[in-house]
Amino acid sequence: MKSNYNEIIRKNTELETNRLLLRKFNIKDKEAVLAYGSDSQTLKYLVWTGITDPNAAERVIMAYYSKPGVYAVALKENDLCIGCIDIRIEPQHEKASFGYVLNRNYWNHGYMTEALTTILNFCFTKLELNRVEATHYMGNEGSGRVMKKNGMRLEGVAIEEVKIKGKFHDVVHYGITKAQWEETAFI
Repeated sequence: MKSNYNEIIRKNTELETNRLLLRKFNIKDKEAVLAYGSDSQTLKYLVWTGITDPNAAERVIMAYYSKPGVYAVALKENDLCIGCIDIRIEPQHEKASFGYVLNRNYWNHGYMTEALTTILNFCFTKLELNRVEATHYMGNEGSGRVMKKNGMRLEGVAIEEVKIKGKFHDVVHYGITKAQWEETAFI
């Protein structure tokens, strides 16, 4: 088991894809964070209640988005932040989970699939994890398609597993092991 996951993440503050740069957030991203953080459609299947003003966006950036393993999803061409993806490591199990949010103006363009491809590659090659897993709430099948496109496998559905914004949601569970990823990845 690696004991230096956080050190590896701190050394890899930028990850690149063909069209994206996964990088640290900075204060200049506050308008972008406000754009997706105040959109009820984007927030519909998130625990996050969102934000309503640029000061709140700045607080989110400073309090949460500044942590290691949290990446701004930015367009390479102009460095515009269009979303966020994060890695949450459980060192004792040599696994990670992730979450993501994307400005809805950029949905259905393959951006999150591209970002997740890079995150999985990072998890299995640099962090040398054994497993990566994630969930989405029933009704948010677009998120599941992103996971499937990256070789993640449906592992089950937990009925009314979480209560979000006063409503119980079924939770769809996906996972992939390093061996499964090596079978499907273009490494």
